[in-house]
Amino acid sequence: MKISNIETFIVDAGWRPWMFVKVETDEGITGWGECSDGKSPHGIEGTIRDLKPLLIGKDPRAFEMRFQDMYRGTRQSPGGVAAKAIAGLDCAFIDIKAKALGISVAELFGGPTREKVRIYWSHCGSSRVRHSDILGTPPIESWDDITALGKEVKARGFTALKTNIILPGQGATFGGGFTGGVGTTDQWAPKWLIPHIEKLIGTFRDAVGDDIDLNLDLNFHFKTESALRIAKVLEQFDMLWLEIDMYDHMSLRQIKDSTTTRICTGENLFYMRDYIPYFENHSADMFMIDVPWNGFSQSKKIGDLAEVYQHNVAPHNYYSHLSSFISANLCASLANVRIMEIDIDDVPWKDDLTTAQPEIIDGYMTIPTVPGWGADLNEDVAREHPWDENSLAVTTGGYKVI
Repeated sequence: MKISNIETFIVDAGWRPWMFVKVETDEGITGWGECSDGKSPHGIEGTIRDLKPLLIGKDPRAFEMRFQDMYRGTRQSPGGVAAKAIAGLDCAFIDIKAKALGISVAELFGGPTREKVRIYWSHCGSSRVRHSDILGTPPIESWDDITALGKEVKARGFTALKTNIILPGQGATFGGGFTGGVGTTDQWAPKWLIPHIEKLIGTFRDAVGDDIDLNLDLNFHFKTESALRIAKVLEQFDMLWLEIDMYDHMSLRQIKDSTTTRICTGENLFYMRDYIPYFENHSADMFMIDVPWNGFSQSKKIGDLAEVYQHNVAPHNYYSHLSSFISANLCASLANVRIMEIDIDDVPWKDDLTTAQPEIIDGYMTIPTVPGWGADLNEDVAREHPWDENSLAVTTGGYKVI
């Protein structure tokens, strides 16, 4: 079997792009991968185009060798855009091999270790506060709306949710980790923000009760000192985790040692090399793995390495249904999974983009058992929603507490 063609799709997913890779073979088997990046889709697309000469005519089933070919071809630009391009292709190759053998990817990698995986409703409220017009959902304009959303999460059978620092009524979330503008680079929490966060999580806790797990994602918005203050005020809520992105493992360990609030990190790390200092230092309580950014073969290795250090992992899955199928297969290939992320509020045509949709029952996603990932991309729908990079607006400015 040989690779005959490689094609990319950048799809407009409302407020961010989704990125897909299609790999065709001379035996008629097609593989799909996702490598979505909200900031640099054209960089990934260009890197995939640069990798094509290394891959056309090669056997995709030898995915370990193909990874080495791609890694050597980009090793002077490790991580980042290059790693994400490799990840999408790696996933497509593995999809092909599993389909050729007539088995699921989980079975290909020694699973399944489970028949279903617990999921949490991610970006709960933050998608609605910013994009209710796209979603067709009620806007988040008051604390009562937060309460209603928490009750909706529970009524729909979910046992966990994750939110961001929502500013009800302002149509935004707080943070300077990604936004632009003068005065947004310092990564510190103003004095008013700490009680605001306390009220936000307290409102969710009152709405869902003690049996629903709560997560708060701080992204890259704060440096160590501010994260310390936030973690301390959240101790009263017995959260599943406080999620912090930080490239210094000792700073994360300082935060973890200062609080009883559990810490999660890792979604922005690449390959085992990046994770090792965090694992060795036990810098967090749980670690995220982003399969569309690491590739499936490397994500499996990261998950197994986490097991050596007695850590649980949780797939980062802020993407399409294809990524959910890919992430579920990872969960079914590992023995140390805590929970899996999924977005419930999304563009209204999300279900049409893939040939199958996740089966979600009582807050769990059923592990797919059909050959490959369990779903392919619907190319016609993807072409109906091309990404326009000019639509990527950057939010700037300050926000007022409600």
